Amino acid sequence: MQLCGCLYVAESAKKIRKPKPWKHSEPITRAQLTRLRDEFWDTAPHYGGQKEIWDALQAAAEADLTLAQAIVDSAGVIVQSDDLTICYDERGAKYELPKYVLSEPTNLIREN
Repeated sequence: MQLCGCLYVAESAKKIRKPKPWKHSEPITRAQLTRLRDEFWDTAPHYGGQKEIWDALQAAAEADLTLAQAIVDSAGVIVQSDDLTICYDERGAKYELPKYVLSEPTNLIREN
């Protein structure tokens, strides 16, 4: 019986993917991107929702796709947008992630 439940969850869960390529409003360095990401994750719990879900979303955003899928599935995150930009928890709280925490912009300045 539990196996059927697991199969159902696996079939009904949305498979996540990398975000489509995107461009920041102006070229930014890796240090600036890191600062933007840190600021977002530091303030994210203040947007509402559960801290545990925010922590799971951060871990998923920083992981490869296979691990990210396992993280969101085990945390009970409901993926609305398959690039993780819009998710919900089991209580219906909405979590919106900016693209800059999920991938690098196409106009990232490569520093030597």
